[in-house]
Amino acid sequence: MFDKLIAARQKAEEIKKRLDNITVVGEVEGGIIKVTATANKEVTAVDIDHVFLANADKEELEELLAVAINHAIRQADNISQTEMQGAAKDMLGGLGGLL
Repeated sequence: MFDKLIAARQKAEEIKKRLDNITVVGEVEGGIIKVTATANKEVTAVDIDHVFLANADKEELEELLAVAINHAIRQADNISQTEMQGAAKDMLGGLGGLL
């Protein structure tokens, strides 16, 4: 049983490394704001269209930035959940008739 716990920990580390290499992008208004993140929900870049930025007010910029970040986070969550579900199936399948 201890071996199964070690294997589960190793699998979780592998998934985390894989998620670090998956990129998601949240964008709004046809791409005037783009937020790039990893599937581990670490924001790696923010791109704001320079024409929009020159004409936007602070409140509009803040609202759209929040929406773009939330889009990226949701995509990262979906990918992370899919990866974890796949790993859980593999681990539960490896338990044989214990459950």
